[in-house]
Amino acid sequence: MKMVVSKTELFDKELQDRANLFKALAHPVRLQILQFLAQSKTCLTGDISDKFPLTRTTLNQHVKELKNAGLICGHMEGTKIVYCLNYLMVKKMESILTGLLNEIHLPQDFCCVKKQSNN
Repeated sequence: MKMVVSKTELFDKELQDRANLFKALAHPVRLQILQFLAQSKTCLTGDISDKFPLTRTTLNQHVKELKNAGLICGHMEGTKIVYCLNYLMVKKMESILTGLLNEIHLPQDFCCVKKQSNN
């Protein structure tokens, strides 16, 4: 009997972690949420849907993606949710992005030229 393997499992854990992080960042609303929390320089309490042009349900789905990626934390204080950036994960994200960009560093004169076919 053949075991089914997820295609992502064919790659090492570091690449999988990078891909999951980039997936969480791959929507403008999520980037805006991160920017908003960073600019606030504090944790936010309560409903933040009035800060974004989305319904509360849609915004909550994006917040959930960011929480699942570990980029933000949310916890209950009484009847309100408190949202904060996860400082350690944001620093890890910075390291991952810097590392990736260093790995694919291209010289200033890099040019990708399409090869001519002989047909």
